[in-house]
Amino acid sequence: MKKIKIHIRNNHWKEGFLPCDEEGEKNNTITKEEFEKGLSRYPEIKDKIEYLIDWDDDNFKSSMKTADILLGWQFPTQNLKEIAPNLKWIHVISAGVNHLSPFNWMKEDLVLTNSSGVHAKKAGEFGLMSILMLQNHMTRLVTHQKNKEFVSLLGKPIEGRTVVAVGTGSLGGSMIKHISKLGAKVIGVNRKGKSVEGCSKVITFDQIDEVLPIVDFLYLAVPETEETKGLINKERLDKLKKTCGIVNIGRQSVLDYEYLKTKLEKDEIAGAILDVFSNEPIPKSSNLWDTPNLIITPHVSSDSEGNYIEMVLKIFFKNLKLFLDKKELINQVDRKLGY
Repeated sequence: MKKIKIHIRNNHWKEGFLPCDEEGEKNNTITKEEFEKGLSRYPEIKDKIEYLIDWDDDNFKSSMKTADILLGWQFPTQNLKEIAPNLKWIHVISAGVNHLSPFNWMKEDLVLTNSSGVHAKKAGEFGLMSILMLQNHMTRLVTHQKNKEFVSLLGKPIEGRTVVAVGTGSLGGSMIKHISKLGAKVIGVNRKGKSVEGCSKVITFDQIDEVLPIVDFLYLAVPETEETKGLINKERLDKLKKTCGIVNIGRQSVLDYEYLKTKLEKDEIAGAILDVFSNEPIPKSSNLWDTPNLIITPHVSSDSEGNYIEMVLKIFFKNLKLFLDKKELINQVDRKLGY
């Protein structure tokens, strides 16, 4: 019987692209040892597959000529139909796939899956930490420290405060479970207004203007899609109270960073924590570095140290078993929605 061929593509880090440093590369590399460890849990699969672990474009074109499956993050999509005529399934090691859109390079029967879910635990704890930091004026305290100012800023418990979580999937949903247990009132925002555990109310994207004036903390955890690009624009930032705090762990395109910077400088927003940027790492010349009451984190809200690839491979091998059994795969990306 012909073996299923898997091409595994790792990426070396480079400026302006993920992974954006050596530590990121290390955390996102699929090694032979990791792959074999995951494979060992499925002894019935072992003899049915063959695989090549590769880097960037080293053997991409030659290997993809006969590949059935591609496992990786970033890869060239131009002419992929011709380069990889046998390709049936691509698994992306991240949850976000906006770097691959638009998806007109895909054949109709090509299946694209992502690693949504592996980030949930870490992202939930990061989200809880971020909102509690804002609640306790930590962004302001850090700015005061830089300015050598010893100023008392008193906080109080989060109970009764209103958190609006834009994006209630695995990332936003995990944070919501934590913060709601502390007594915060959480309003969720998603495409369909579908109910979410921990939310007192859930609204759709087009209803967001109704809740912005009452928000204490605006938490953004949505992927980049046509629906979310520019969602929190100048007009919507102006609807927020000056005591509001903002966290973004989704994508930069969702929020107007330039106008947010202006609002922070004018003390018209209490504080912000930004974890995602269109170009990473952000350049040393960026004016964000010196923005008051802003904490910048280098896209670390959801990547778990040490075992990230292990968690990704659990999803991949579960799907590989389904693929070999000719069953529907989990974590399929809807190319129209973009996630």
